[in-house]
This record gives sequence, C-alpha cells and structure tokens, in this order.
Amino acid sequence: MPDIKNIIKGCLAGNRRDQELLYRRHAARLYAVCLQYSGNDDEARDILQEGFIKIFDNLIHYKHEGSFEGWMHRIMVNTALEKFRSKHNLFRVDDIDQIQEPDADPDNDDYSGLEAVDLLDIIRQLPPKYRMVFNLFAIEGYSHKEISQMINISEGTSKSNLSRARMILQKKVNFYTGIKQSAVNG
Repeated sequence: MPDIKNIIKGCLAGNRRDQELLYRRHAARLYAVCLQYSGNDDEARDILQEGFIKIFDNLIHYKHEGSFEGWMHRIMVNTALEKFRSKHNLFRVDDIDQIQEPDADPDNDDYSGLEAVDLLDIIRQLPPKYRMVFNLFAIEGYSHKEISQMINISEGTSKSNLSRARMILQKKVNFYTGIKQSAVNG
C-alpha cells in the first residue's frame, strides 16, 4: 500500500488512481466532519465534494509539516464555513449578560442510554447558526474570538449562540434519555 507522500506526488502529477486512492482512504472520516456542520446528508456530500476539489487544487501548497489528515480536516471545516456564510444571515448579539447558562449537574443525569451516534444526531438538529458555533467551540476547540472572525459575528453573538445551543442540547438529551429510560423500565 503506497504511503501518503507517494499518493500526494501522484495526485500532483494528475494520476487518477492516486486521486481515487486519496479519496477512498479519507472520504469516510471527512464525511463525518461534513455531517457535523451540515443540516442533512445531501449538504454533507456537497461539502465533501467541494472540500475534495479544494484539497486537490491546494495539494501543491501542502508543506508536509504536521498531519496531512489535520490539513484536510481544516479544509473541510473551512468549506463548511463558506457554505454556512453563504446561506445564513447572522445577527449581532451584544447582550450576552442576559443569557443564562442551563443548570447542569452531570452526576445527577443518567445518560447511559445515549450513544455517540445519538448525540451527533441531536447536534445535527440544532439550528444552523447554533450548530456552527457549537461545533467550532466544543468540537474543534476554537475560541469565541476566532469563531467571531471566522463567521463574521461578534464575540458576544458567538457566546450567546453557544449558550443557546447548550440549552437546546440539554433539553433534547434529557428528553431523549427520558424516552430511552421509559422504554427500558416500561
């Protein structure tokens, strides 16, 4: 099995076999990233396709420093951000002090019936602007300052959207786990 440097060389030379090999090796993992940021499977596939076009177009700029997978991941996230910015109007919210965090005590909640796929599905149900901020902050690890620059909103709006996303997620998770518990106990 060829190593990634040889595959990249082949892709840069226009070798279709290497391009297909690169796609097949990484598409499933990158599709999962696209799903995090999309509202549905069709949108995720569009992001994946646009992202791979950008990957192939920008391979010449990859410096073989750091993780190649991380480099591709960042391209997919940026592609999702571009798609998000083109589709959604965002409004500034500067009154973050009025937003209250939900009361959450993880020791008192039973989330044992919740699996990762269930949680990802619940996250995908968030409104797009909340899902975007939640993913960038909680999953990708960006700061509110970075998020505000990435999607052209204020830091306060980023904080507000994250707070609202958490409230919605907590309600949905509690509802979901309540249904699971009643099914087990009933």
